[in-house]
Amino acid sequence: QICNQHNAEAPSLEQTFHRMAQTEPNLDHDVPWFILPSYWAKMVVALISFLCFANSYDGDFVFDDSEAIINNKDLRAETPLGDLWHHDFWGSKLSSNTSHKSYRPLTVLTFRINYLFAGGFYPVGFHVINIILHCTISVLMVDVFSILLGGLQFSNKGRRLNLAPKSSLLAALLFAVHPVHTECVAGIVGRADLLCALFFLLSFLGYCKAFRENKEGHNFSIFWVLVSVILGAIAMLCKEQGITILGLNAVFDALVINKLNVLELIQRLLHKDKSLENAGLLKKGLLFRITLLMSGGASILYIRWRIMGTGPPAFTEVDNPASFADSLFVRAINYNYYYSLNAWLLLCPWWLCFDWSMGCIPLIKSVSDWRIIALAALWFCLIGLICQALCSEDGHKRRILTLGLGFLIVPFLPASNLFFRVGFVIAERVIYLPSIGYCILFTYGFSLLSKQAKKKKILAVAVLGILLINAMRCALRSSQWRSEEQLFRSALSVCPLNAKVHYNVGKNLADKGNQSAAIKYYREAVRLNPKYVHAMNNLGNILKERNELREAEELLSLAVQIQPDFAAAWMNLGIVQNSLRRFEEAEQSYWTAIKHRKKYPDCYYNLGRLYADLNRHIDALNAWRNATVLKPEHSLAWNNMIILLDNTGNLAQAEAVGREALELIPNDHSLMFSLANVLGKSQKYKESEALFLKAIKANPNAASYHGNLAVLYHRWGNLDLAKKHYEVSLKLDPMAPGTKENYNLLRRKLEQLQKKGG
Repeated sequence: QICNQHNAEAPSLEQTFHRMAQTEPNLDHDVPWFILPSYWAKMVVALISFLCFANSYDGDFVFDDSEAIINNKDLRAETPLGDLWHHDFWGSKLSSNTSHKSYRPLTVLTFRINYLFAGGFYPVGFHVINIILHCTISVLMVDVFSILLGGLQFSNKGRRLNLAPKSSLLAALLFAVHPVHTECVAGIVGRADLLCALFFLLSFLGYCKAFRENKEGHNFSIFWVLVSVILGAIAMLCKEQGITILGLNAVFDALVINKLNVLELIQRLLHKDKSLENAGLLKKGLLFRITLLMSGGASILYIRWRIMGTGPPAFTEVDNPASFADSLFVRAINYNYYYSLNAWLLLCPWWLCFDWSMGCIPLIKSVSDWRIIALAALWFCLIGLICQALCSEDGHKRRILTLGLGFLIVPFLPASNLFFRVGFVIAERVIYLPSIGYCILFTYGFSLLSKQAKKKKILAVAVLGILLINAMRCALRSSQWRSEEQLFRSALSVCPLNAKVHYNVGKNLADKGNQSAAIKYYREAVRLNPKYVHAMNNLGNILKERNELREAEELLSLAVQIQPDFAAAWMNLGIVQNSLRRFEEAEQSYWTAIKHRKKYPDCYYNLGRLYADLNRHIDALNAWRNATVLKPEHSLAWNNMIILLDNTGNLAQAEAVGREALELIPNDHSLMFSLANVLGKSQKYKESEALFLKAIKANPNAASYHGNLAVLYHRWGNLDLAKKHYEVSLKLDPMAPGTKENYNLLRRKLEQLQKKGG
């Protein structure tokens, strides 16, 4: 309960809060919702948030997880921990021209811990942590919403009071089950948003603790203000949006702690009224606290700027076409259209997609485009809410609407294209934090409707229905995020014009060996985006494997014409030209690929194959040696070196290369096989036999392994064992070249021996 006893002296800050609690209108009074003790409310929120996303726990690594986790060397133990502080989210050096400048070292650190504890890339542990984080954030939301909706008041013992238990529970449930959060929870890379949100909320709650006690005449604790700044910095080291909490803390301080009337302050400033003390600007140390927050924020941004470097991230037109428009009008109108689509995703999160780029949302180029209506609707609503937030005579209403708009808009600003170009059109993950503002506004709107409604139970049932539908949508969407096939196919109906969606469906089919279906989707991707070089490259690769070399060459030539530094396309073009026996052109293509990607072991490998076909053996060996230097585990390059040296009679050198290769890749059965052949020819039968048997144990169904071991036994004079392995080889592959002839020779020899013995 709120204590009613007061001292005869001037009222303390705490006593002021008690009077606020008594005089402010209670939001819960008109909300037809159930009330639970704080502990049970948090348990309910935790359970429901867990049930919404629990089915994503055993999902695969999907979409961006491959680059951020599987291909990210910063997760591996051999990478020094210090490198995390100089690399971006994807493991690239921040100083690199190709870096996206997404500096999130603490998020990468959690991935690394996941990897080390799991002993490898096992996605279950990664998913479980994401689910736990969302549940924790949803539970914290009960406290956060109780402050934002009910105000910040404390008891005499310094315990924070929850003056809006029903409203805060409803808002926390709305947040917990919002389907737009699925990408953050079910997609592992969404952990950046989850960790950012966690420290974002802790920073806010820490700031609120600064006003818990009144010691020695001070109205606030500098310690907790500084803790809030530090937690904001940690949030930013998880994801860039985290820094915005410092601005929101300042807004909260002004509106809730100081009861600042923004409209009155603006009027005083316009009339050059210098009595700002009466307006509340300097009351209770507001100006000092804001100075602390702003100084901390500026210092954090400066340090990040120095680490990141001054160059902006490099994005392409397909990532964010509006930002590349020449006309300021086109840029502005499309940015606003994107804002309206983000707002719609919060209001109606039914059409969700893993990627909204590459033609998914065509540019608005004139005012005659009917989509202008969406912009008008957005700004009509925003202006109406802003007017109410500034001009309403009801201070309680002003506070809630301003806080709702603040938490809706401020965390979204880094993704708004206003300060710098971003690398996406719409990204569902970036509205994880802005959804806090949506939940505040929804809950307040629900309370206003309930106040006017005669049948409040119908409204309550409607809200319960929204929660249930959203929870079901979360479960369905989480299941779609469990595998790339389901995720990519789910996007076909939402963004049929998105070339990347068709590309990813095609890539997934190609990885599963369904080349015919993959071709269809790759062709559609190229049709939708005629400059989509990655789709051209992959389609060209499949056509090359199907021996449709002319079309493959056309596609790959077009790809390198569009993007001259596309090293992979140059290499694949060289492979096609080699197959067409245009060797000079192939060699030139390979060297162009290496020019654009210095460390390209696969290209050196293919260049070596070209030189081998041309009988340029020294050049071939040098090329393969380069491949193995760049990639010591490049088994094919090692094998080709051994085989070429073997075929040219350099057995000693072949043996040395084979032993070197097996030291680096000790479990590669193909290397065992190649070295065993060399040792057999060098009459090192015992060692050769051991390697053959080890290779067969690793790959027992390889007919050539049995066939060559039989040849070894044949030479060695172990004819019975030779017969056995010839027969196994022929059983596995009746058409094995040379094996049948060798087997027939052995049988004749055995028959002759039997006759002599008889």
